[in-house]
Amino acid sequence: MSSLTPAKIDNIVLDTLSPPPRRYWGIVALLFTGAFIGLCCWIWQIFVGIGVGGQNNPVAWGTYLINFVFWVGIAHSGTLISAILYLFRAGWRNPIARAAETMTVFAVCTAGLFPLIHLGRVWLVYFMLPYPNQRNLWPNFTSPLMFDVVAISTYLTVSALFWYTGMVPDLATIRDRAEGIRKKIYTVLSLGWTGRFEQWRHYIRGYLFFAALATPLVISVHSVVSWDFGLGIVPGWHSTIFAPYFVAGAIHSGLAMVLTLMIPLRKIFHYEELITTEVLENVAKTIILTGLIVAYAYAFEVFIAWYSFNPVEQEMFRWRIFGDYGLEFWIMTTCNCVVPLFFFFRKIRTDLRYLMTISVLINVGMWYERFVIIVGGPAHDFIPHAWGLYSPTFIELGIMFGTFCMFFLLFILFVKHMPSVSMTEMKEALHTGEDDA
Repeated sequence: MSSLTPAKIDNIVLDTLSPPPRRYWGIVALLFTGAFIGLCCWIWQIFVGIGVGGQNNPVAWGTYLINFVFWVGIAHSGTLISAILYLFRAGWRNPIARAAETMTVFAVCTAGLFPLIHLGRVWLVYFMLPYPNQRNLWPNFTSPLMFDVVAISTYLTVSALFWYTGMVPDLATIRDRAEGIRKKIYTVLSLGWTGRFEQWRHYIRGYLFFAALATPLVISVHSVVSWDFGLGIVPGWHSTIFAPYFVAGAIHSGLAMVLTLMIPLRKIFHYEELITTEVLENVAKTIILTGLIVAYAYAFEVFIAWYSFNPVEQEMFRWRIFGDYGLEFWIMTTCNCVVPLFFFFRKIRTDLRYLMTISVLINVGMWYERFVIIVGGPAHDFIPHAWGLYSPTFIELGIMFGTFCMFFLLFILFVKHMPSVSMTEMKEALHTGEDDA
């Protein structure tokens, strides 16, 4: 970073906002088509009924809840990188903080769709809102599902404010160099920023406040999501370890998604001078830590089942490892616990091909972790004659495919029309020398 200057940082980032080539719009069209396919599947489910999915008795929660938990987890590393590491003044997070914050906002929006999809009769969602009505209905605030509504809406609000607050100075920089209609748009978005001392003073205090406010949300939001399962008496769910277990898993999957997004972004936008190999290497080192925590949680779950001498719990974990979903369990364990250990080798964690491959495998493993937990418990409950299996239908897979396309569509639209690297924080790092920390 020693060759960087404030002007050079501005030029590198602003060059990414130039008119995109045709292949960019081709990718946008493909992702939009995928999102439209998902929308069509959802509309079909609305007209035909929730029975078009693979949910059954006893497995009432399928891919909709799996993807809900998955996307909430993806959102967590953005807050970890942008808020917690900001408070610790970790200089290596500056080049990737903006994209991580963006990932957080879009991932929470994607996660918020799945409770609506799973509801079936989505037009009745207002029943969950606490307002006086003639039907004498009132939400059950002791239900962890209501906890989710409060937690996710709070997390989305704080994350969006934190994300937008950090962009204001950069939007003003773009405004000063833009012309025509683009200048008018960025003038509105920059909220009258002029760079006066008072504005910078309020900006720094406000950004620090949002970072402090967002930090406990990293812990609380996914802890609340874990209570959807931990407060039930289903074997494999009723465990006090679920809150830290889910938080560690969320950060693990989120960091992997950061690598999955940053490596192509670095290559396409020629960010090699900003997003250096050392930055990606530090993300890989953090993944080693979260992977070891997740591995400990997996082992501790099995230990608790053995130590409890509860035959139902013991049978549950025996079936989870060797039963009908044994393949999914071993994919989960291998991808989440074994594969990240390769990052101990510097040659692997500094090679972009290995970084990309391992990050994708971790995301696959974390999706299967949610599958094993959410489907495995009800499928092998207390009563043997009530056991059953679940497999997703074409409609469910279509909706899942559509939401993945929607997430990536929103992300690539953002990075081409908004600053994907924080120019403000990069220039601040040059001034304070944080990049050498």
